[in-house]
Amino acid sequence: MIKTNVIRLLTAAGVAHVVLEYPVLEEEFSGEHTASLLGLPPEKVFKTLVLQGEKAGIFVCCIPCHEEIDLRKAARAAREKKCEMLPTKALLAATGYIRGGVSPVGMKKKYPIFVEETALLQEAIAVSAGLRGAMAMLAPEALIAYTEAVVADLIKASMGYYSGIEKSEEMHERFFRSARSWNEA
Repeated sequence: MIKTNVIRLLTAAGVAHVVLEYPVLEEEFSGEHTASLLGLPPEKVFKTLVLQGEKAGIFVCCIPCHEEIDLRKAARAAREKKCEMLPTKALLAATGYIRGGVSPVGMKKKYPIFVEETALLQEAIAVSAGLRGAMAMLAPEALIAYTEAVVADLIKASMGYYSGIEKSEEMHERFFRSARSWNEA
């Protein structure tokens, strides 16, 4: 089994997770491809994007692998006027991770993290375990709590998996069900 810094950190913190491994193809980085290799629907596999705002600097967004980030929504979540993707060549220095292996867990510095709100519709989501070929699957609430992430609407509107009203109602019900279980624990 692969042991990465991400896995060590989650284990040390007592965060329940499962490590998923998949074969790495150097020419293929798409999240959809990773989801198919893992046998998971793309709405359960999240990609970690590193962005840079004009004022506050670097921040991180986790969104479903088949979705596209809405830079305006991301900027609004980070309280920026505008933002852009961090250049690939700057990823390693800023995060300690390379393209295809960026995880919201265990970055070199503590950056603000935002998780797409549709994560709360899933029982578990997969995020990079810190290198290509490994993912950590965990409850979205656990990821949000561990990383101190903010839940936000970050993706471009689509006619895909979620419609606005269904997404909102189902997401709020799941969140409040989770919040009740936290209070009972």
